[in-house]
Amino acid sequence: MLFRGTSFLARAGRFLAFSILLGSGSVFAADLDNCRKLFVRGKYDECIRQCEQAVRERARDDEWPILLANSLLALGRYPEAQEAVSNALTRFQSSIRLRLLGHDVSNANGNPERARTLLDEINDLGGSRMGAYRDPPNLVALGRAALLLGADPKIVLEKFYDLAKKVDPGLRDAYLASGELALDKHDYALAAKIFGEALKKFPEDADLHCGLARAYAPSSRGRMLKSLETALQFNESHVPGMLLLADHFVDAEEYAEAEKILARAVAVNAWQPEAWAYRAVLAHLRDDADGEDKSREKALRYWKTNPTVDHLIGKKLSQKYRFAEGSNYQRQALALNPRFLPAKIQLAQDLLRLGEEAEGWTLADEVHQRDGYDATAYNLITLHDTMRKFQTITNGDFLVRMDPREAAIYGDRALELLQRAKARLSEKYGVTLERPTIVEIFPQQKDFAVRTFGMPHNPGFLGVCFGSVVTANSPASQGGNPSNWEAVLWHEFCHVITLQLTKNKMPRWLSEGISVYEELQANPAWGQRMNPRYREMVLGQELTPVGELSAAFLSPKSDLHMQFAYYESSLVVEFLVERFGFDNLKLVLQELAQGTDINEAIQKRTAPMEKIEKEFAAFAKGVAEKLAPGLDWEKPERRASQPAETAVERLLPAAAPLTNAPSPSPSPSRSPAPPILPVETGKGTQIGASNFWVLTEHAHKLMADKRWEEAKVPLRKLIELYPAQTGPQSAYAMLAAVQRSLNETNQERETLAKLASLDAEATDAYLRLMELGEAAKDWGAVADNAGRFLAVNPLLPQPHRYLALASEELGKTAEAIDSYRRLLLLDPPDPADVHFRLARLLYKNGDASARRHLLQALEEAPRFRDAHRLLLEIAGASRRSPETSRGQEAKP
Repeated sequence: MLFRGTSFLARAGRFLAFSILLGSGSVFAADLDNCRKLFVRGKYDECIRQCEQAVRERARDDEWPILLANSLLALGRYPEAQEAVSNALTRFQSSIRLRLLGHDVSNANGNPERARTLLDEINDLGGSRMGAYRDPPNLVALGRAALLLGADPKIVLEKFYDLAKKVDPGLRDAYLASGELALDKHDYALAAKIFGEALKKFPEDADLHCGLARAYAPSSRGRMLKSLETALQFNESHVPGMLLLADHFVDAEEYAEAEKILARAVAVNAWQPEAWAYRAVLAHLRDDADGEDKSREKALRYWKTNPTVDHLIGKKLSQKYRFAEGSNYQRQALALNPRFLPAKIQLAQDLLRLGEEAEGWTLADEVHQRDGYDATAYNLITLHDTMRKFQTITNGDFLVRMDPREAAIYGDRALELLQRAKARLSEKYGVTLERPTIVEIFPQQKDFAVRTFGMPHNPGFLGVCFGSVVTANSPASQGGNPSNWEAVLWHEFCHVITLQLTKNKMPRWLSEGISVYEELQANPAWGQRMNPRYREMVLGQELTPVGELSAAFLSPKSDLHMQFAYYESSLVVEFLVERFGFDNLKLVLQELAQGTDINEAIQKRTAPMEKIEKEFAAFAKGVAEKLAPGLDWEKPERRASQPAETAVERLLPAAAPLTNAPSPSPSPSRSPAPPILPVETGKGTQIGASNFWVLTEHAHKLMADKRWEEAKVPLRKLIELYPAQTGPQSAYAMLAAVQRSLNETNQERETLAKLASLDAEATDAYLRLMELGEAAKDWGAVADNAGRFLAVNPLLPQPHRYLALASEELGKTAEAIDSYRRLLLLDPPDPADVHFRLARLLYKNGDASARRHLLQALEEAPRFRDAHRLLLEIAGASRRSPETSRGQEAKP
């Protein structure tokens, strides 16, 4: 049999390679080539007319009935396509290309048994008459059939598709087949490469542009949309392109636009299954159960057991965080076809996101066993092996899974933070959680990405909430500039509350806006605030209309625009609370839970959306204008030799990092930027001493020249007029650096304390404040700043050491012991000192483990005199104690 084993495929490939290289390319008639062009341009009716005429005249090439049937399929005329293929097979009895098309046509007509028979016939023909199918078009058809029969994709790619392209570089179908195979196996980079190469040869081919769009979809919506636009320009009837565009509109929550494009698709093909599946999704999202059922029925009009329909509906619902509904649809798909792997791997992911892990992992393993090339299944199985080593800590309300070492260092702190969030937010929003929340924290970003998205290459996210399951990156995965993990967990747990309150029926912008808003309510240093970049965007007419905010998350122009989408969403929530009250915000959420559309819910509980849009724009403008109103924000005109962006603009932080947004780029160098001091405006007027940009650049220049006293003047002016600025390049950080250079320790400490109170990620400031606090014996300040540092990065030894010292000095023995123990897990630079201090505290507490730590201190430093003295004291106390025989140490 042809495609049952790898060895035969290799042998067939070698034979075909030899045969093809002998040469056999025929020259197609001009009228056939013209008909192909009609098909590619979407002129299906004209293509059908010409093909029918050629078939009546008994044209010798099977390409004519193939074009005829494909055109009928494109128009949804499935029974006629079946008749065309059946008639053609009576004449072209050995055509494997017709049989392959007949497989698709039979499925479209709901006859999978006939489809399977045709594949078996291809198998028999290919096995017995390999020499008859040595030309590139048939070679591509053999490869497609081989994949349907379960052949190894790599062998098919190399021995069939690549070989066909080598012999006939102008064969369009070979590129399409190769690109589709790459897409099916989630190798989007390879797919983009293949389609890109093909478009150099066929620049006006809508199928190829659509394939390139599909390759871009996971990583670049902007390029995807551009490719789709091009595809629909060349073929305005291209239904696959319309469906991908509709998919984008559904993701962007632009449901009206999705309906419009689906109407266009149905106008071309009234029975296109995926088009009706998308309509079922839209009906579900607007809580129209009858419309959902009718759309699904139409999607299955010709093929009642088509698993793709339920799979697509469920997949889109899961992407809307409706995992329970999505998983039900995947089960329906599998009931129709238990071997349909796309539904099985999607169900596995749905169940894992619902916390139903045993069945989820089992299904992922089943898919991996059936298809070793399924990247998602392979990634999940590999991740499962890693997660078996995780430690679970719990308090009844939360199950937190972490790397064991990280769990020992800050696991209890994470659990305590989550418990505080639950107590506060559950009461505030009136939500009773019915099941424990699962929180998984990953020390490697790739593992987080696989658990969250199924693929390892999805950087930029810090945390994601699925409802009752939260995944998060640990500080270890974020390199040298980690975000405040406590803010991340608080943000994500807020999603737990709002998603469960609304039954996962809320738009993304509102979900994210509330979480960012609640960060600020919990800690004024968390969340996001207006800053110079946001001010410029708001006043520069870059606000997104409230009704379109979810789309701003989907295809932002840049990382800055993504972060601005989070900020604007939180600003909308702030506006709604201030204008209409928090209780009305909760009523909006309750409306959403009942299936009410967001615009209708807002109008019902606040005001009409047009009024909201107008009043919010004025509110946002007011917030922007209130940012340091005493400063002049006009940007000086740059000289021709200056870069488009000044050093100051590059150094200004775009925003605080976000939990579901791409993280900002690593902090730039702290060294002073080159002086750029233009002072003339475009109007020829002199900019005064209150200009933000000039003051900042001037301070940088003075610092670069080490003119410390003079640098204080612009920096103090900036702080006076803009006291809320944060970031490593803020005026506070710069002034503290100046004061340190002048040995003005008290003033430096005061400046850094203000920065620390404003900035939740100012680890350099926290560390310096701990140093200064230790020198001043201000142990309370040391403890406070150690706690701030641990909320950003608990995996460094310094904050644990300072917290231990401060706790010891403050008489908090238990806290000191705990901190020293954590410190030992982090390879401290002076382990002997840590062991000694820990032993001393344990001895005072009557803990027998004191001796062990003391011996470890001496092992590290044999001449450690204080350790020797304590050891002698412990030994003497042991001799005097009657409990010595029982191995107990006496209390002092």
